[in-house]
Amino acid sequence: MQFKYAVTAAAIGLSLAGCQRTAYNNDTYSSSSPPPLQAQPVNPVQSSQLPPAGGANGSQFPAAPTGAPNAGNPQQQQAMAASAMDVTKESMVGSWKVSNGGSSCDMFLTLTNLGSGSRGGTRGCSGELTSMGSWEVSGKQVLLKNRDGSTVGTLYKTADSRFDGSTASGQPLSLSR
Repeated sequence: MQFKYAVTAAAIGLSLAGCQRTAYNNDTYSSSSPPPLQAQPVNPVQSSQLPPAGGANGSQFPAAPTGAPNAGNPQQQQAMAASAMDVTKESMVGSWKVSNGGSSCDMFLTLTNLGSGSRGGTRGCSGELTSMGSWEVSGKQVLLKNRDGSTVGTLYKTADSRFDGSTASGQPLSLSR
């Protein structure tokens, strides 16, 4: 019986021996980490005076581009409409690269019905095109509409994979593949 108690005591002693407290000392880790990087010499920094807030024209916004095609010019819109190529909804479906007032983004057009038009959307666009939610073909004209159904852009087919027009505010707009 004493042997049984001795074996039990030994088993308990061995299991408790494995439960030692381990303390982590941050000093041991810092000695194994690499030393901090040394500062490196650089070329002299250039400095100059910033232009006044609002730019040279005194406005906080840049001046509107001049001479941009279709920038709200009704005669140019009419000329483009008269020379526009035929367009079908099926030919519009898919991904398009958009150029709008000097910036670019992406537009995606589907045949999924949304109100009176088809579902569409933009990615990375600014201004009026951020609200585009649907589109439709009306004769030779492609109308881009916001989620309320208001027209945010008008386009005409000018080449096999190109459409040109303007936003509702008169900014030049083009789609290409």
